[in-house]
Amino acid sequence: MELDKLKELIKFMNENELCELEIEEEGRRVKLKKFSREQPPIVSSLPESASKQVSSEKVEEREDLIEIKAPMVGTFYHAPAPGAKPFVEVGDEIQPGDVVCIIEAMKLMNEIKAEIGGKIVKVLVENGAPVEFGEPLFLVKPS
Repeated sequence: MELDKLKELIKFMNENELCELEIEEEGRRVKLKKFSREQPPIVSSLPESASKQVSSEKVEEREDLIEIKAPMVGTFYHAPAPGAKPFVEVGDEIQPGDVVCIIEAMKLMNEIKAEIGGKIVKVLVENGAPVEFGEPLFLVKPS
């Protein structure tokens, strides 16, 4: 691409207040980006006191609760089939060995069983959502 053409593109970006422009001509691609030191990146955050308050509330909230975590990567399902009753719901009492959900991994449906007994306080994952290894699925108040 010729220098005159590049100057035209830069002028076009300035006139139209563009930060980025990408053009492809005759099998050649040119990408122009404009950064300004006058405009720092926008960073959003909570004030320090608010973030400390939020994190301490979460710790206190979960102190007496035990997490049932995903033993594998896959897709989380509350019920054995679409439209079926969920294995467990908030308020249900569970015993060790009770099936609490299914995680589909590589087209295999794996029943996830509780290792502790107690009361389901919160379901942390939505039906059909992907889960990672070790991700908390449920909060249980031990009995």
